[in-house]
Amino acid sequence: MDEILTGKTKSCSKEGVYVSIGIFDDILIPADAMQHPSRFDDKEQLWAWEYETDDGKHDLFMDIGEEIRFRVVDEIFVDTTPSGPDGTANQPSEISDTESKKTPYTIVGSISEPGLGLLSWWNS
Repeated sequence: MDEILTGKTKSCSKEGVYVSIGIFDDILIPADAMQHPSRFDDKEQLWAWEYETDDGKHDLFMDIGEEIRFRVVDEIFVDTTPSGPDGTANQPSEISDTESKKTPYTIVGSISEPGLGLLSWWNS
């Protein structure tokens, strides 16, 4: 935890930004862990940091495939071990889509500090 990692943005949703570090893809930077103020652009389907300058606000979009630096703030482990037989073999399975697609391990990141976020924000 608290380690700074660099990855690439994989996708965006209202939930947050999904990041890949090549060998691991289950990294989420949730909406409340973005630079402030940030907003989700429904039209572009991207997150944007509303960066304030003397000239006014500028939207710095988090384009897919861009390099991003983030801090690891949490790890989520979910037990995905099959539950096994419980005497209800004759009844149809009632496993929902969300139960069958649980991710066993997720890293939660944050970019709410100076120097974190897209590398292109800090190189200019």
